Amino acid sequence: MTSRGRLALALGCLTYLAAWAFGSKPLYPVALGLIAAVLLARLWTRLAGRPVELRRRLPAGERFAGDDVPVRLELVAPRRLPANVLVQERIGKLGERETPVPRGKASYVLERLPRGRYAFEDTTAVIEDPLGFDRVELPLPTPGALLVYPRLVDLERLFSESGAAARDGRRLLLRRPSGFDLHSVREYQQGESLRMVHWRSTAKRGQLMVRELEDSPRDEVAVVLDADPVAVVGESFELQVRAAGSLLLAHARRGRRSVLVVNSPRREQQRIQSADGDWRSALDLLAAVEPAEGPPLAALLADEGGAAARSLELAVVTASLPARLVERLVERSLGHRDVSLVLVDSASFGAAGPQRFPELLRLQAAGVAVAVLRRGDDLAAVLGAQAFAEVARG
Repeated sequence: MTSRGRLALALGCLTYLAAWAFGSKPLYPVALGLIAAVLLARLWTRLAGRPVELRRRLPAGERFAGDDVPVRLELVAPRRLPANVLVQERIGKLGERETPVPRGKASYVLERLPRGRYAFEDTTAVIEDPLGFDRVELPLPTPGALLVYPRLVDLERLFSESGAAARDGRRLLLRRPSGFDLHSVREYQQGESLRMVHWRSTAKRGQLMVRELEDSPRDEVAVVLDADPVAVVGESFELQVRAAGSLLLAHARRGRRSVLVVNSPRREQQRIQSADGDWRSALDLLAAVEPAEGPPLAALLADEGGAAARSLELAVVTASLPARLVERLVERSLGHRDVSLVLVDSASFGAAGPQRFPELLRLQAAGVAVAVLRRGDDLAAVLGAQAFAEVARG
């Protein structure tokens, strides 16, 4: 019962008592009318047709940041629904929304949606009598989510493929994407090479133990997206996501085996074999990722068993440059493994304006390809060409 219904019922009872106390016969019909209206409203809402299912229809195809998304609702019921039906739902970070559904059908438009995953939760159908005296709320389980993808750019040529970023003045286009990993240890057999001895196990067991290696495939390129919320200012993380996705798409279209790694609390990652089937899963991850405190980026890169450390080529997209991360990138580059860094200047999204990064000079000297992105920059221009002129401004 609504507050209006409770007020009408209370007023009807008080009017009836006043009529009885003062012997005023004209007040009896008024009192009984108010009470009857509330009771009839309650009976009407209980007997009215109740929806058993909500069908939510979204347009086919992919949705990208900034798009308008029309949504159609249809309530299915065993018999005709009353005119006053209201659908209440919570749509992810957009919050709660109320939509009148006359005759069981309605539509609305979600305008200029930013990138993200919008889950439809806590959906309820509200049936109310025409006078607003009584209402019934019916939960409608309608699981589902709307994914809005980041707007990526096409990159025919990457900033890391020119100048000092190329090994020996050229790009090594063909590499063997595999490597030998320690699988187990076993006892030494006569005639085996002593190079295979695992000295730690030998010292522990008091007899010669040798390593058994397996040839395991490696990812050619690892794109690491830093989701640390500390460095996020305004829309800076959106630029990070777009940069990481654009780099990943460029490698996938070349047929390079790639992996997207996010240093979130769950250390999410998605491998891509081609730009067809696997790419959609990576795009879903890029749409849903949000800033969250996870392991430090330097610690993630130091994990020798992780996808980032095992890859032949590493691209890091971040908005912060701590000393440990610089050390890790320099060590990898000096070990003759390709490293590139996309640094988003998050300060340019705030009132302080762009900042300088003296650490970039050391990274460049070690052979790390660097691109700096600031608010208002052309993403394709910075990532698709040599970015060292851009770094000079930092």
